[in-house]
Amino acid sequence: MAKTKRIITIFLRLLALGATLSATVVMVTSHESTEVLNIKFSAKYSNTPAFKYYVIAEAIGAGYSFISLFLSSKSLVWRLVVTLDVVIGMLLTSSISAALAIAQVGKKGNSHAGWLPICQQVPKFCDHVTGALIAGFVAAILYLVLNLYSLHAVISPLFPVKP
Repeated sequence: MAKTKRIITIFLRLLALGATLSATVVMVTSHESTEVLNIKFSAKYSNTPAFKYYVIAEAIGAGYSFISLFLSSKSLVWRLVVTLDVVIGMLLTSSISAALAIAQVGKKGNSHAGWLPICQQVPKFCDHVTGALIAGFVAAILYLVLNLYSLHAVISPLFPVKP
């Protein structure tokens, strides 16, 4: 039974690692240049602080997922890992929220502030950002599932089922 729990945990961590790593790579490689009214401008993730925060948070999540693969579930450090899983989940959720807000402005604009949408001019950039946000959202969901599973594994020995 313990081996099955360990395999499920490793599987979830590998999926989370893949999702956070792909979100980071896709966002970092998102850039496109265009010319509007004889003015050339380029769109890249580093132009927006929210996208920078997203990349940093996803990279932290990927690094943590990689390191946590090698920790033993029988050590006392494992309770710290469960706590850090919650922290990483919150970090990923906050970064997705920030990046999604900026992506929404880029896609729809804001008529009240006079901000025009840019996705018609740089569709490749917007598609990359959308892909990165989807991967990040998958990573956040995986961390939620991992948190629930880890909490169940930690709490279930405290309340054994009586036959």
